[in-house]
Amino acid sequence: MKFLIVGPSWVGDMVMAQGLFISLRQQHPDAVIDVLAPHGCKDLLQRMPQVRNAITLDIGHGEFGLGKRWRLGKTLARNKYDQAIVLPNSFKSALVPLFARIPVRTGWRGEARNVLLNDCRRLDKPNYPLMVERFVALAYPAGQPLPETLPRPALQFDAQQTTALRSQLLLHDARPILVLCPGAEFGPSKQWPEEYFAEVASHYIDAGYQTWILGSAKDKEVGTRIQARLDNGRADWCRNLCGMTSLGDAIDLMAAASAVVSNDSGLMHVAAALGLPLVVVYGSTSAGFTPPLADRVRTLSLQLSCSPCFKRTCPLGHHNCMQQLHANQVIGALAELLNQEAPR
Repeated sequence: MKFLIVGPSWVGDMVMAQGLFISLRQQHPDAVIDVLAPHGCKDLLQRMPQVRNAITLDIGHGEFGLGKRWRLGKTLARNKYDQAIVLPNSFKSALVPLFARIPVRTGWRGEARNVLLNDCRRLDKPNYPLMVERFVALAYPAGQPLPETLPRPALQFDAQQTTALRSQLLLHDARPILVLCPGAEFGPSKQWPEEYFAEVASHYIDAGYQTWILGSAKDKEVGTRIQARLDNGRADWCRNLCGMTSLGDAIDLMAAASAVVSNDSGLMHVAAALGLPLVVVYGSTSAGFTPPLADRVRTLSLQLSCSPCFKRTCPLGHHNCMQQLHANQVIGALAELLNQEAPR
């Protein structure tokens, strides 16, 4: 069987999509799986052993790009895929499999695309509350119950590249590493206050750790502000690496960490897929839909009446769901994961 998966655009969603890839391989051990994805997800897909090729569609965000989709579909028709599985719910995301003349085109209903998909299913949201369940369900015939235990993402990493990056970036190797992920591509409502990240960093630096701040170039400024809040020599043990690494580099560096503290973000899902001790702060979003899929995890949320709102910015202007979730709660949760004494 040869599958073309039209993948999601967000890094975190793509991590969760690995559950679908694993499910397909469980049913078809010799399956060939190619994934159509944004260029930014290529490094991520290369760390999933189930995926043969990551295929890039060079279309800007929000661009319909009918001609580009048609040309790519005609090119992919040569691969003679048996089935396409379309994970995004948009009309345009289902065009390439149609143009590639893939005989079975599977996906959930959305934007009247039942004219493009011939295995178009109605999503029962209460029955599939988690995004990973919605992905994995498409690996099976419509209506077939999901397995009792869902496959979990598990990313590979390059230990030699980790060593090379540490040398290249002049990173210390004398202390265990706490990684901080203060960014959130979706918007500021998902970002825990920088002063709280700094408190966590200070606590663990005093406890003998070093901290690495990971994120994209967009997160460089907040990383700099976190670093600037560290005093009494603590900043010497904190490196702001935001914008200095590719996603693949960030994965290889994160694999060296002893623990991670993160917002609800793509890197949070990466940390879970690497099996690292992980504390995640939730405010405007919910662990009930896109939780980190791992065992060594603590998710923290105040469960305020106004959250989760799923807005990019706080509609009430106070951001209490994050402002009132203090650093000592994260330090305590991480201490439990690391079998340390929680702070008093």
